Amino acid sequence: MENFLQIKWIARKNVSRSVFSSSGYVGINYGTQFSASPSADQVVALLRRQSITNIRLYDANGTILQALAHTGIQVMVTVPNTELLSVGQSNASAVNWVNTNVLAYLPATNITAICVGTEVLTTDPNAALVLVPAMKYLRVALLASNLSANIKISTSNDASLILDSFPPSQAYFNKSLTSSILVPMLDFLNSTGSFFMLNIYCYDIYKKSNGVILLDYALLNPITPDNVVTDSNTLFQYHNLFDAVLDACYFALAQLKYSTLPVVISEAGWPSGGDSSDKEATDENASTFISNLIAHVLNNSGTPKRPHTTVSMYIMELFNEDLKVSSASAKNYGLFNGSTLHPIYSLRLSNAGPLLANDTTTQLYCLAKSGASQDELQIALDWACGIGRANCTAIQPGQLCYEPDTVQAHASYAFNNYYQKNNRVSGSCDFNGVATISTTNPSTGVCMYPGSSSNGTSNLTSANTMANFTSGNSTNLTTADGNSNNTSSSTSLLYGISSFSLSPFHILFSLLVVLSFTSLF
Repeated sequence: MENFLQIKWIARKNVSRSVFSSSGYVGINYGTQFSASPSADQVVALLRRQSITNIRLYDANGTILQALAHTGIQVMVTVPNTELLSVGQSNASAVNWVNTNVLAYLPATNITAICVGTEVLTTDPNAALVLVPAMKYLRVALLASNLSANIKISTSNDASLILDSFPPSQAYFNKSLTSSILVPMLDFLNSTGSFFMLNIYCYDIYKKSNGVILLDYALLNPITPDNVVTDSNTLFQYHNLFDAVLDACYFALAQLKYSTLPVVISEAGWPSGGDSSDKEATDENASTFISNLIAHVLNNSGTPKRPHTTVSMYIMELFNEDLKVSSASAKNYGLFNGSTLHPIYSLRLSNAGPLLANDTTTQLYCLAKSGASQDELQIALDWACGIGRANCTAIQPGQLCYEPDTVQAHASYAFNNYYQKNNRVSGSCDFNGVATISTTNPSTGVCMYPGSSSNGTSNLTSANTMANFTSGNSTNLTTADGNSNNTSSSTSLLYGISSFSLSPFHILFSLLVVLSFTSLF
């Protein structure tokens, strides 16, 4: 992985270091309002291991900037809102900020952009008055150091700055800010070859809609034709909420005569937790949204208004921020646990190259549901170890996971083996409703539950996966725990029947259900 990053760094030495390029990229935000305390070196090692090539900091922390030296990772530093009044007072204060927070780390650290404040126009009215002056002063400081071509200046904006956003074609920016701040800011961005930064929080929009917006539409999942949203003015069709919000921004920019100004998504994510009101803030939904969004951005399909236009974005965010003064869901946007540096949930990526390819440890498990019928568990266990071709060697008598000798425990092991072997694809942890996904490692003592041995970057379909494992052929399979399983499905099926004391009627019933299981796939 380090070689990959070194190659990219060498290639970039001969080109402009501008943060905006002709091809879209996926970066990540790094906030530090959390009780865990990984070292800067640990954070950078995680970024490199995950092949993350762009990072946005919410300040200009010297320790992390030093740790990022010689990595080639493109860094966007931020002037915090609390420092904006000072930077916007004079050219001298801006020069001092650039000298201290940018020049001190160049050229070793690849700083490519400065974000001047965060959502200033919608959250900090006092700082908003000096926003454009601060951007101009910082630009002058960069010009004096001959860095203006390499380091772009912008500011992040909340989507609430855009009013009347649906249908997208009628969207416009808050008119109370247009002439005084927005137009001068857009003039600055356009004249300096920079970009407009927009934060898109699909979860918040979905939650506030009180059921009007479909969950699949918000998650970028496929939707049926009758759920596609049409803009009545342009007849553009929208298959997901992200594109609709982004196009609202494009239309608002066009209304002010900035139709070609690039837009970078400075924050986008989905929370994996929250309070009792955040019913859709789950690991599964967060994984689905981020996986779908990364695929959408990297395929360069663009939006209905700007088709085939590349868009770059920063995922919200690297770690959960439990100390953030905000809502419960806002504290749970992280991809990784700050204490263990392990993924909070696993992504299902395809065509993303090495990006986040290591976000697939054994953090998700498929287990038997507590309280499920013993008969139904036995039937599903028979199927998993038989036609499903899970490797059930470890739960046979005398083996490491035979104890506890219960249907519940053995079914959990078999279900998880099948789930991991099939790369945790959607639908591979159901077993007719008696299985559930868990983030708790069920391993005990010498019994270690298998995790995924692959990098999890193939996004297989459930139908194709099931077809591969219901052919009835004797196949030499390498299972998730690394063992070779060359038994036929009929031989494996005998495990589930012989390991427990069953009546002839139960055996016959199990075989009939297994046959019906097969017919489903």
